[in-house]
Amino acid sequence: MKAKHLSLIVTLFFSISTISAQDNTESEGVLTGPKIFFAKKSYDFGDIVQGEKVEYVFELENTGNEPLILTDVKTTCGCTAPEWPREPIEPGQKESLKVVFNSAGKVGMQNKVITVMSNAVNSPARVKIVTNVLTKDAESDSGDNQ
Repeated sequence: MKAKHLSLIVTLFFSISTISAQDNTESEGVLTGPKIFFAKKSYDFGDIVQGEKVEYVFELENTGNEPLILTDVKTTCGCTAPEWPREPIEPGQKESLKVVFNSAGKVGMQNKVITVMSNAVNSPARVKIVTNVLTKDAESDSGDNQ
């Protein structure tokens, strides 16, 4: 009998400890801290001609309750160059993440993922650009048919 009582007491102790720990990290189900939100997570340039440079500006917002700091933005290859804000982004503030894709040496469907590292509770965040790179010959051939 004593073993059952001891087991029950230990179980209750750990259950109460777990509930208390959750109360310290969450307030009514809301995490505190910065949170990064992208209005649009993907952009498709459609068809472009090899050698073209195209750019898109992703709008981001800090939907958290503390300043958001972007620490790094990584791309899948050197053909994609990001520009991002280096200053803290206050709660509710919107900023831009500019992405430039250089299609030199590329052919066919391209899917480039941009990974945003930050102090956000939902870090890392990812956006992507997609395009179909046509060779200069293919582009001029399609122009002859029109």
